[in-house]
Amino acid sequence: MRYGFVKTACATPDIRVADCAYNAAQTIRAVEQAAGQGVEVLCLPELGLTGYTCEDLFFQPVLQQGALDALDTVLKATAHTSVVFVVGLPLAVRGKLYNCAAVCQSGRLLGLVPKTHLPSYNEFYEGRRFTAAPAGTFTLQLLGQTVLFGTKLLFCHPKADCFKIAVEICEDVWAPLPPSVGHAMAGATLILNLSASDEVVGKTEYRRQLIAGQSARLLCGYLYADAGRGESTTDLVFAGHDLICENGAILAQTELFGSGMIVSEVDLEKLAGERLKNTSFAAVNDEGYTTVQLADTCADWQPVRPVDPAPFVPAGESERMRRCEAILEMQAQGLRKRMEHTRAAAAVIGISGGLDSTLALLVVTRAFRLMNKPLKDVIAVTMPCFGTTKRTKSNAEKLCEALGVSLRQVNIADTVRSNFADIGHDESVLDVTYENTQARVRTLVLMNLANRMGGLVIGTGDLSELALGWATYNGDHMSMYGVNGSVPKTLVRHIVATVAANSEPALREVLQDILDTPVSPELLPAKENGEIAQQTEAIVGPYELHDFFLYYAIRWGFAPKKIFWLAQRAFAGVYEDAVLVQWLRNFYRRFFAQQFKRSCLPDGPKVGTVTLSPRGDWRMPSDACAALWLAQVEELEQNL
Repeated sequence: MRYGFVKTACATPDIRVADCAYNAAQTIRAVEQAAGQGVEVLCLPELGLTGYTCEDLFFQPVLQQGALDALDTVLKATAHTSVVFVVGLPLAVRGKLYNCAAVCQSGRLLGLVPKTHLPSYNEFYEGRRFTAAPAGTFTLQLLGQTVLFGTKLLFCHPKADCFKIAVEICEDVWAPLPPSVGHAMAGATLILNLSASDEVVGKTEYRRQLIAGQSARLLCGYLYADAGRGESTTDLVFAGHDLICENGAILAQTELFGSGMIVSEVDLEKLAGERLKNTSFAAVNDEGYTTVQLADTCADWQPVRPVDPAPFVPAGESERMRRCEAILEMQAQGLRKRMEHTRAAAAVIGISGGLDSTLALLVVTRAFRLMNKPLKDVIAVTMPCFGTTKRTKSNAEKLCEALGVSLRQVNIADTVRSNFADIGHDESVLDVTYENTQARVRTLVLMNLANRMGGLVIGTGDLSELALGWATYNGDHMSMYGVNGSVPKTLVRHIVATVAANSEPALREVLQDILDTPVSPELLPAKENGEIAQQTEAIVGPYELHDFFLYYAIRWGFAPKKIFWLAQRAFAGVYEDAVLVQWLRNFYRRFFAQQFKRSCLPDGPKVGTVTLSPRGDWRMPSDACAALWLAQVEELEQNL
């Protein structure tokens, strides 16, 4: 286990029906393969030591003994490995035959879990041969070991409280009340399912939805190993559809009718953290459960699970465009409600020619179309001052023309100079006063104009800026409704690009140039050649890094060391470790120091899983100390 990650696998070995010795050898091969890849937990299919399709041969003592002998062979051959694995076999206990999962590690038979729900409908006839799991847990003497037998068994790692395994078998998860529900409520974070699910048209997608959905409902990792090649095709076909899921996400799955192994890491620490804060997930109730201690898995593994460098942005183009469109609609519907409720006659928005104000203006125009209000009542205001460049001013004008909104220009330079005089500031001193006075004057203009027009000031600042405090308090920090407040900078770009891709040429051209313009507040004088002098990412750091840090620090509550470890994988070959640590330090320093700005944010719609509204997902004292988090960053720096 590393940073909460457990390396898991599902495998569907080739088998021969009723050839237990052959199946034992295939099982051993799968365990050895898993061990070679550093796998800590391996799930194998239902009744894998005999084959699921033995029919009435299950009644034969010869087959029953063959399965036991095969299990003994597997245990002895895998005694040198620390992989926790489950393998299926039929077992006669107290005069009845049970469909069982044997939980094994290092030559030990840790427990036997019988199947609870026996399908006896359509193509299935398990009720003819097997008995449903009995109530309670008892011990057996089997293969020279004392073994627990029952469904309520939790297999727990000695060094990690979040590492708890429980088992159910095939039909159990298809039932109205799966045993895994009780397992999860008893504390299990990793559910293993040995399955023999035959393949019929439409079942594959249903199976994906079922297993992913179960992992989401239970906030767990779910390993599903399906029977495949080698099972009898007398009446059925098995495709070996294995799945590894985590909290609704499919981490890995096999191709149908293949064989082999899928491997991925499941983040049990993340799941435990999600359960901790989810009040719908009741407190642990392990009454009736017996705990079985695992040995330390001691696996030395290399990660195989990819880490997305842009966790807020869907990877596929079609899904990304769908997400962007959905966010635009949520933003517009939120603004629509506020406009209708306040009976505002107009929407007033400061437009700079930058990405954030562009997105906000696109949202406003969509909301006005939803309300059938004339776009002339959208008052876009460009407010040039000392740092405004010709490029951004021109793009602001072209954007307003292409959208058909009203454009006003208010040159704020004289007002800013007047304020400098009022407070005794030397204009040649390009400090924070120089910058923030411009931002506050702009907000003053917008607020007063909105009063005059009977309108609302629409905020443009995004989630990433709020996280870093990259906003002037009571300047661009303030509005009457902030439409971008829960949209991270990395996603802002894609939303604007999505609109551009579906726009007429004039709008597409200006949106594309805005996308190509460096992010800047333009509060310092431009260079002699007219280029932007103040580029945000050179000051606070790359937004792709800060959005990555924000996602894992706030959405999942990960510690700096774990975030750094993930960032090393996500940005390998892009950023050196020292650069990652540098901006990680800046993220935590700014995030803690700037909470006071987030404590008094204007209203705005939540559109994603991360938001910093003080009325919703994030409530933090403005004077909290960052020492514990920065101490971890300092330790990382010392180890570089």
